[in-house]
Amino acid sequence: MFPIVRPRRLRRHPRLRDLVRETSLSPNDFILPLFVRHGVNQDIPIQSMPGHRQLSVDRLPAEIKEIESLGIPAVILFGIPEHKDAVGSDAYSDDGIIQQAIRAIKDVSPDLLVITDVCFCEFTDHGHCGILNDDTGIVDVDNDATLEILQKEAISHAEAGADMIAPSGMIDGMIEALRTALDENGFEHLPIMSYAAKYCSAFYGPFRDAAESSPQSGNRMTYQMDPANGNEALREVELDVLEGADILMVKPALSYLDIIRRVKEAHPELPLAAYNVSGEYSMVKAAAANGWIDEQRVALEILTSIKRAGADIIITYFAKDAARWLSE
Repeated sequence: MFPIVRPRRLRRHPRLRDLVRETSLSPNDFILPLFVRHGVNQDIPIQSMPGHRQLSVDRLPAEIKEIESLGIPAVILFGIPEHKDAVGSDAYSDDGIIQQAIRAIKDVSPDLLVITDVCFCEFTDHGHCGILNDDTGIVDVDNDATLEILQKEAISHAEAGADMIAPSGMIDGMIEALRTALDENGFEHLPIMSYAAKYCSAFYGPFRDAAESSPQSGNRMTYQMDPANGNEALREVELDVLEGADILMVKPALSYLDIIRRVKEAHPELPLAAYNVSGEYSMVKAAAANGWIDEQRVALEILTSIKRAGADIIITYFAKDAARWLSE
């Protein structure tokens, strides 16, 4: 006869719960997004993302020192340029806003990992992720023409001192094109973190305020993934693996925990990142502001669930708050 099984025995004491906990969080798991804008002495709160701001380059040093003090190892940069045009030329300018930010951060903190978003939605006057044409009968992103300017953007980020690039546009063939360009220009050492499975999600709303990147017409459904599809994510991921991605990413995270798990099971050999996106963050902030939920407990539960699903790395707007909570 088997003894009576009582799982609650391992829950009675807080130290015992700590000992048997299967999933743990630390600040070392986090990447913090930063929004860098043109101008001087700019520190503009993002109304739809409480606690986050658009910062000019001269305001970055204080922010970087705080990030380092919290033990957060990495940031990912998004830029708001002074001028936008049809091809997003500021994105690959030697003096572009992201290039300036990389150099400024490296001057203050050579050891902080600086990752750059490689895309064009923040830099184009139409708000789409590349060059547009209507060759197919609808206005859409020209895939191959966009690959060429993505290569320029990646090289300019590498030359400015980026430690990793993260292409986010879901342009077919982008990993192969970027790997080729980096290798041919002496940046074989630079890793690529691919937005391998990026969904056309309603959870991006606050980000578009923060990055001033809303499409001026149409939407991104022709190049970002349908939220209803799971098998397609595995096909997209497999292509990026074959093309040479060093780190994979699923975006968003919270509504796509099943995709995180499936990608990790399919490719356990590669690190997996998950992007806990702006809408996921702002919903928690709004509910907490109304007294409906305990912000700290809910945020840490969400981050733990993302890691439990299989993510090794979490890009999150909660990074600073979570680092403080975890140190308490």
